[in-house]
Amino acid sequence: MNEPAVDPQWHEDVREIPSLIRAIYACISGPAGAPRDWARFRFLHRPEALSLRTVVRPDGSTFAHVFTQDEYIADVAPFFAANDFYEIDIAHRIERFGQVAHAWSLYEARTSPESPVVIKRGANSIQLCHEQGRWWVVSTIWDNEREGVRFDLW
Repeated sequence: MNEPAVDPQWHEDVREIPSLIRAIYACISGPAGAPRDWARFRFLHRPEALSLRTVVRPDGSTFAHVFTQDEYIADVAPFFAANDFYEIDIAHRIERFGQVAHAWSLYEARTSPESPVVIKRGANSIQLCHEQGRWWVVSTIWDNEREGVRFDLW
């Protein structure tokens, strides 16, 4: 069976972790109603990759919302349809051991890449595996800064 053709840029995205991080943000960023590049997003991730959103309820209790790729896409599609949203990697730290890597990516969300107004700021914890000559996202967990919680790992 032949693999579907992919944009040559996608292969560049997965050669090095920093370019993969930038590609993740590019996939989910854009003006309200604009289609997101979900084919590229899937290419960056192993098929069984999971995303985990940390949630703090109004009463202060917490839970983790775990998504497959398709569940994540379905969950965020209504928000992206209604809102300009650009998530930008403002700093990251990568640690690697053999074929395994972890990346902390500190991000800011804005209504446009140039907007001085930050909607939210947080961190992605991205777990990666190197196989078949490329990097794959295995899982991503994120949390947003809020009162009493500031990113201070470096």
